Amino acid sequence: MRYKVTFVVGLALGYVLGTRAGRERYEQLRKSARQLAQNPAVRNAAETAGQTGREFAGKAFTAVSQKVGDAVPDSLAGRVRGLRDRVGGGAGEDDWGTSNT
Repeated sequence: MRYKVTFVVGLALGYVLGTRAGRERYEQLRKSARQLAQNPAVRNAAETAGQTGREFAGKAFTAVSQKVGDAVPDSLAGRVRGLRDRVGGGAGEDDWGTSNT
């Protein structure tokens, strides 16, 4: 629910700012955003955050798996295993099917 509200607020804010500023200001903002995204410091921070998120997700998955243990019905456990096999899990990928780069 929180994400939906955040999305709607962002959408409304973007609409209001866009209608007031016009196309010229939009192009300025777009250029600034592109420069920021291409900044090496920002890219490194984003990669670090992504790697940290994957590590925490893996730890959370392990912790939940250990706590839940046999409480999960076999039919559900089989589906989860099937999904993990279908997604992959080959070299260079973590438990979530994303690359570790």
